[in-house]
Amino acid sequence: MSKEVIESGKAVLGIEFGSTRIKAVLIDEEHKPIAQGAFEWENQLVDGLWTYSIDTIWKGLQDCYADLRADVKKQYGCEIEKLAGIGISAMMHGYMAFNDQAEILVPFRTWRNTNTGKAAAELSELFVYNIPLRWSISHLYQAILNGEEHVKDITYLTTLAGYIHWQLTGQKVLGVGDASGMLPINPETKNYQADMVQKFDQLLTANGLPFHLLDILPKVLVAGEDAGVLTVEGAQRLDPSGHLQAGISMCPPEGDAGTGMVATNAVKQRTGNVSAGTSSFSMIVLEKDLSKPYEMIDMVTTPDGSLVAMVHCNNCTSDLNAWVNLFKEYQELLGVPVDMNEVFGKLYNNALNGDADCGGLISFNYISGEPVTGLTEGRPLFVRSANDKFNLANFMRAHLYASVGVLKIGNDILFNEEHVKVDRITGHGGLFKTKGVGQRVLAAAINSPISVMETAGEGGAWGIALLAAYLVKNDRQLSLADYLDEVVFAGQAGVEIAPTAEDVAGFNRYIENYKACLPIEEAAVSNKA
Repeated sequence: MSKEVIESGKAVLGIEFGSTRIKAVLIDEEHKPIAQGAFEWENQLVDGLWTYSIDTIWKGLQDCYADLRADVKKQYGCEIEKLAGIGISAMMHGYMAFNDQAEILVPFRTWRNTNTGKAAAELSELFVYNIPLRWSISHLYQAILNGEEHVKDITYLTTLAGYIHWQLTGQKVLGVGDASGMLPINPETKNYQADMVQKFDQLLTANGLPFHLLDILPKVLVAGEDAGVLTVEGAQRLDPSGHLQAGISMCPPEGDAGTGMVATNAVKQRTGNVSAGTSSFSMIVLEKDLSKPYEMIDMVTTPDGSLVAMVHCNNCTSDLNAWVNLFKEYQELLGVPVDMNEVFGKLYNNALNGDADCGGLISFNYISGEPVTGLTEGRPLFVRSANDKFNLANFMRAHLYASVGVLKIGNDILFNEEHVKVDRITGHGGLFKTKGVGQRVLAAAINSPISVMETAGEGGAWGIALLAAYLVKNDRQLSLADYLDEVVFAGQAGVEIAPTAEDVAGFNRYIENYKACLPIEEAAVSNKA
């Protein structure tokens, strides 16, 4: 069956550029993955800025696609010649600036760079809107403030997904979700905020620059809109073997936040998702705008243009994993065979036997700085008093709480101050691998039922493949939310865990202790401990 889908050109391809891996997923007519490919890569620090070279971007894309072709040959003994649709997604934000010869003017500056503090602060004040450090408009304005010579030569500014799509189709477009990480979007017009464009144009004029902002930004498209087709040159760049034919429809390129929403069926208003792994973030789809800007809440959109409140935390499970590895070493010292799934499972489940407030124990999991709590650097710390209940269950529970503690601080603003209403939140990522534990902890943290779906592990490449399928297979003209509900997920709500009153009260006591102890973390950072 899958072989017939591939040979008849009915399969759909999604490719996502993550920060450590490029992944390709081929899906069938039931939206199920039937083949995959991958390429591992790492960013480089060049002249003090995090980047990926253009050569590495294309090598990664071609090697990832070649790996997919090899998987198809191995499983089905055939070649990919035609496809029904293709989607490209990538990590959001950053800065890719090109001249009129389509040459990149400075190395790609990724979302990870934090050299844009002055620009982000000035723009946040000018726009009366939280503009994060990693957003493309912050990078552009910082380059202007720095007096960088290349700025006057810019004819196009885009994201990584927008760049790849442009090169494959010739179209300078961007999905609205990815575009919302370049410049704020008006949810009514599904386009850049006109008043902010006007204010920024005044800055461009004041700095003697020869262009207007809209001259250099990609055109904004919503999910389901035509974003061009794969050109002959694009087909050759994607598949140098020459098997893949041109003319394939391509959906608007999107950011990884948007594809995560799609992969967890969380694009409808009053839904949300939480990704919890090395870092964590929550995305809550809003019914209306917040009453005022908050520095710890980023405003982006779904791929179909609904406003989303995003709380992004730099740290999540890395410190927790380091402690689990310590127990692994102890087990090895005893000569006991180590199965890491068993180690995680035993420790995580034992944490549920601890006190609801962790017996007073506190963990700061700050491997790196944490903007939400105002720390530019991090120091992992474990804090307890002599009178606290120090046992293994409370110890592990404290580290699990810490993994979503900062996320709670941000979301408390949404639920307690802005009174945002949510019907369903879906969790995905490594924290939820041990069934039931991460869900229960997160449910207590944000006082909301948490669902986990088996398909959530498919990730962003699957999410962008679904968006490509939505473009080419939406015969019923459904909205994106209805297409996901009725066609892709067809009633799959996943396994839901609701918070208990005891867990919620315990987590609230823990987080008050946590905030009271933040000066200890601040002292460790300021004293270079």
